[in-house]
Amino acid sequence: MKTRVITAVVALIVFVPLLIIGGIPLLLLTLAMGIVGMSEILRMKHRFLVSIEALIAFVGVVALILPNQFWQGVPVVQSAHVVFYILAFLMLLNTIIVRNHFNFDDAGALTLAMLYIGTGFHYFYQADSVGLATVMFGMLIVWITDSGAYMVGRAIGKHKLAPKISPNKTWEGSIGGSVVAVIIVPALYTICHWLPAYNFIELLAFTVLLSIAGQLGDLIESAFKRHYGVKDSGHILPGHGGILDRFDSMLIVMPLMSLLGMLG
Repeated sequence: MKTRVITAVVALIVFVPLLIIGGIPLLLLTLAMGIVGMSEILRMKHRFLVSIEALIAFVGVVALILPNQFWQGVPVVQSAHVVFYILAFLMLLNTIIVRNHFNFDDAGALTLAMLYIGTGFHYFYQADSVGLATVMFGMLIVWITDSGAYMVGRAIGKHKLAPKISPNKTWEGSIGGSVVAVIIVPALYTICHWLPAYNFIELLAFTVLLSIAGQLGDLIESAFKRHYGVKDSGHILPGHGGILDRFDSMLIVMPLMSLLGMLG
């Protein structure tokens, strides 16, 4: 517990100021987190971090995280989607180059990981560029849902939510976490007028959807950790695991915020 607390305090000391500053410093942090997240996938798949597939995966994550305006004026490319398509093709081509050590399943897993991590962190950075209140809206929903689910689950949880994927989670905890988030987050934002473009009903609806999405993001990451037989995605955050362990919900919540029109 002591290690978890120390890590959390240090992480907040670094993370919160960069979140407030935004711009290039936050972009560099986001790119670093994306690269570390991709390296965690590579390690789970027992792939060398210095290999053709790793290089393609890292470039893909970086390309997808970069803001859209970065590609404006770049000859031929024009958008990250073109770069991603080229890299996906190169990943498939790698199955021919090293066919005894890299197959179609490997290519598919790493290509999907590029999309999952790159897109999630791209919208995380975009949310902050829209405004601190916007990115904090998504983060608060995730944090409050997680805390509420833990407390309610410990108190009254009896029915397992996904016993083969995350045996400690219960339906009571899951529902309780969303209820706590729905009570606290919209009320907080309405009282403080942090998101003036939205009324209370809209904030309520957004909170419900994002709270559920965050829990699904957690379960998705738990599922592939179970598949690869690991407890944590990495060890960069002592007591907390890896980057994907800490940002699994955010990687789903932030793109959904964009789909809901919250990121402009």
